[in-house]
Amino acid sequence: MTNGGFTKAALKERAKTELKEFIIIAVYLYVYFAALIYFKASILRAHGVDFAPVGIAAVKALICAKFVLLGRIFHVGERFKELPLIWPTLHQSFAFMVLLLVLNALEELVVGLIHHRALADIVANIDGGTFDQIVATSFLGMLILVPFFAFRSLGELLGERNLVRVFTERRHLGRQY
Repeated sequence: MTNGGFTKAALKERAKTELKEFIIIAVYLYVYFAALIYFKASILRAHGVDFAPVGIAAVKALICAKFVLLGRIFHVGERFKELPLIWPTLHQSFAFMVLLLVLNALEELVVGLIHHRALADIVANIDGGTFDQIVATSFLGMLILVPFFAFRSLGELLGERNLVRVFTERRHLGRQY
């Protein structure tokens, strides 16, 4: 096999792996965003406000999944690897929550500028626009990122295949008294 063939195969395998990871992250985030948006819609409907942004969860999940992959490329939050898993998990969750907040705000700014909206309108669209909504969204973001990074840390420690086996294969427990 020539070096060119090996490089093509390696790039193809890497692209396949990254696409798989992108899909997993996007689906995970979609569940989070869909639940959050459905919750918001149900509260607004209870107060007589129609709100049904069905496609927003999918779009936000795809965008944020790409942001997560970009953060991983730049090694965001990859400190404290030698400490017990709780510390790198919390650190990565917080670092990525901040990264997602900043990148989502930048995204809203760019989209708003493209559509010639006033800066006040753009800011009002960032995670609901109020300080309370931004804080609440940040807390919920942390709650969704902690399990994500905990599983990633466990996968790095145990090996990805072993982690998948632990969660998918039937356990054979001996009798316990």
